[in-house]
Amino acid sequence: MFTPKYPPTDTPPPPAVTVPTVHTPVPLTPASVVPAAPVSNRPVVHLTPGSVLALAAGGGAVVLVVGAVLVSMLLAVAITGVSVAVSAVVLRLLVNDLHKDR
Repeated sequence: MFTPKYPPTDTPPPPAVTVPTVHTPVPLTPASVVPAAPVSNRPVVHLTPGSVLALAAGGGAVVLVVGAVLVSMLLAVAITGVSVAVSAVVLRLLVNDLHKDR
């Protein structure tokens, strides 16, 4: 019941028939051989003054947005705490007022 169901494996296609071709090598002269430049696998990043300014502005905008969200969450927690405290004081006064009338 909990074992995976795998689809049946496909059969490989038959091998293609290749026709041999005749290749005649061309001798290279020393003037036609160009040394290959070393290949780097690291990406190259070019920073221009405009892109640096855009990165700084984007980072500043992210800091402002995250700060605004955090401040609003802190404000929501503070308002909730104050409202719970006020309602607790009101309920305590009502309960004490009910017990005094007895």
